[in-house]
Amino acid sequence: MSQQKSKKTLINWDLVSVNPNDKNWDWKDLFYFWGTAIQSIYGFSLIVSLYLIYDLNIFVVFCGTILGSLLVYFFSNLIGQPSQKFGLPFVVLLRSSLGINGAKYFGFLRFLVGIFMFGIQTYFLSKAFTYLIRIAIFSFEPSILEEDIFLTFLLGLNIIDWASIIIAFIFQAFLFSNGMMFNRKFIKFSAITVYIGLTIFFFSVFLNDVKFTSHAFINSFDFDNSFNLENLAPLSTVTGTIFAFFSIMILSFGDFSRYVKNEKELKKGNLTLLLNLIIFSIFALFIVVGVDAFLKQNPENLSRILINPSDIIGKLDNLLVTNLALIFILFASLSTNLIANFIPSQYTLINFIPSSLSIKSASLIISILGFFIGIFWLTYLSQVGILSFIDTFGAFFGPLFGVMIFDFYFIKEGKLINKDIYSLDKNGVYYYSGGWHLKGAYSVVLGFIFSASTIWNSNLMFLQSYSWLIGAFVAGITYYLLAKD
Repeated sequence: MSQQKSKKTLINWDLVSVNPNDKNWDWKDLFYFWGTAIQSIYGFSLIVSLYLIYDLNIFVVFCGTILGSLLVYFFSNLIGQPSQKFGLPFVVLLRSSLGINGAKYFGFLRFLVGIFMFGIQTYFLSKAFTYLIRIAIFSFEPSILEEDIFLTFLLGLNIIDWASIIIAFIFQAFLFSNGMMFNRKFIKFSAITVYIGLTIFFFSVFLNDVKFTSHAFINSFDFDNSFNLENLAPLSTVTGTIFAFFSIMILSFGDFSRYVKNEKELKKGNLTLLLNLIIFSIFALFIVVGVDAFLKQNPENLSRILINPSDIIGKLDNLLVTNLALIFILFASLSTNLIANFIPSQYTLINFIPSSLSIKSASLIISILGFFIGIFWLTYLSQVGILSFIDTFGAFFGPLFGVMIFDFYFIKEGKLINKDIYSLDKNGVYYYSGGWHLKGAYSVVLGFIFSASTIWNSNLMFLQSYSWLIGAFVAGITYYLLAKD
């Protein structure tokens, strides 16, 4: 079906309400979704870091992880239900509370964060391709790697780095432009593949010396003083950190929940986040503790505890395990990039010019922009504190969530007018004032001020893990007070 292009409509076939026959996701699909959400190099390192920071106090970190995931569960259900009910992506649902223009420009902030994170994470993804290429060349003829062409740098990247990053971007552009039916299959395949990879990684460590490894793992945990009141502060920090890890994905969760069969499957599927975190944490922690125990037998091989899977792989003297682990890292990075960055960027970009863009054209634009971010990351962008800017833009996400939730549940009382949400008619319900709902916009900005203050004000940085929640609460309450009449 050809897309109707008209300046008098906001209809786009990629943004319209999902056909009920296409709402075929169940709880298992959401299990795979949440699996890919945590299955990343950053997720692996974060989980392990929390245990190490708190001296492997399993009580504090485990309870904090559970509490953080319950917060994610609660808020994902809140934002996921309207999209599931009406089949709308995040940025279209946003039109209800901010107006058609408000949704366009505030929603574009999600694109900016997504595109930057996509480019940066693809840069790190390309390193896995670099490892595989180097291993292949080394296996063929090791001396080739000493040639000048492999030592020549441009923008901090040698010829293999350039080949890897180009492959990474082209591969993702092709892979991620096939629509949600394909994405659903890829998410499932990736989640299962990574768990298989973690299992192989786990047993490659465990079977080296079962007794020694098991003993090291059990002795790593300190249960002393686990129930002291002094653990409340670190418990709160862990809870906030886990929630912050998923906070960006929560806002655009509707991009996926719109395909879920019913509310029951949605809630059941979101609960699998806890299961994924428990499984992934056990795998990650055992691998790190086991590898650390072996390396400590040869102190020259260890200057610090290794928490990054790529660093761990570099210490393994097993080419087969190394290759398998790299492949699994590739899948983990690809799937996380897809759900956290690429798909939300697709929808928000299409919404900016709905009459002209499609999934494929938006994917091409995202890939090109992401490519330039990736190649300039090492030499320029990483030096100017770009992540601080991303965090600042991200400070809008909690307030946007708060306004959307209070609008849908308390102001609109769970009702939407589907035809008006795609209309540019000045008399339309969601046109408001020149396409802006000023009460909603004001609430978002006020929430942003409170949220961003935890990032930029050194006296409030202890609240940074909760900036999203603070912004959501302030914006939501403000909006309710302004809009209830």
